[in-house]
Amino acid sequence: MNIGEFQQLMKDLYFHRDIMRGKDKTMLWIVEEVGELAEAVREDEVDMVKEELADVIAWITSLANLYDLNLEKVLLSKYHEVCPRCSSKPCECESDGIPDC
Repeated sequence: MNIGEFQQLMKDLYFHRDIMRGKDKTMLWIVEEVGELAEAVREDEVDMVKEELADVIAWITSLANLYDLNLEKVLLSKYHEVCPRCSSKPCECESDGIPDC
């Protein structure tokens, strides 16, 4: 499954609920899921990390759907072939004294 197919799946499953919830509350869900991901990483629980990564990506995809954004295009417009800060592949920001991307 590619990003566009996943985005369509999330739209088919949840868009009717996402519209009712709205953008602000969807964003709050993203923050909550990121917190749960942080806890899973802190506890070094791989199964929990898998689950929470999926949740974070699903909620971000729902937010993209609410803004009618093609997530694949959004990602590729910023991260296309090279680092958006140093224009290198692989990223050389740290070696140039620029803080980590």
